[in-house]
Amino acid sequence: MLYFVTDRKVAVKDFYQIVQEAVAAGVDGIILREKDLIQKDLYSMAKRVRAIVKGTDTKLMINGNLSVAREVKAQGYHMGFEKFMEEESKNLNDFPGTIGVSVHSVGEAKTAEKKGADYLLAGHVFETSCKKGLEPRGIPWLMEIIEEVNIPLIAIGGIDQKNVNQLQSIGLHGIAVRSLIMESSEAKSIVKSLRRQWLGD
Repeated sequence: MLYFVTDRKVAVKDFYQIVQEAVAAGVDGIILREKDLIQKDLYSMAKRVRAIVKGTDTKLMINGNLSVAREVKAQGYHMGFEKFMEEESKNLNDFPGTIGVSVHSVGEAKTAEKKGADYLLAGHVFETSCKKGLEPRGIPWLMEIIEEVNIPLIAIGGIDQKNVNQLQSIGLHGIAVRSLIMESSEAKSIVKSLRRQWLGD
């Protein structure tokens, strides 16, 4: 699986054009992660992205706002570990979609699985401009999580065409990228290239 995490602030061209190109190239899921937007604006954006993915195999996950995820009938809801533990987990029982949680340790991964997460997003794996000055956690760390949990694990952080092959055989469910797509003027070709390497398309 290939997931695309959005961040409109680093987009090099029209945000919705990038989304359209990623969907056309076959990205499996979009995690709409625009944490600074107020409810009304996030809802408007989510509606437009939902319209883009309609009729395709691309699933839409909303990050950090459960009410918007419900309102636009997103296929998934994603959140950080702390939010999952503190408040949202109490309200998730009747959410019909997939529940994803970002984790940064083996302990968090095990706890999130135990409390009902459907998949985990773990990072950062490689050096990335998003996490300047922070040491990447690396592949052995991912492998440790894979050994400890039974739900799908998706890796994120600094993944590109040069290093994606290093992740091929460790048992990951998928990979996620953010800046590689958002900062590219050729989002469609980036997604196609990653799909070829990761999925053999």
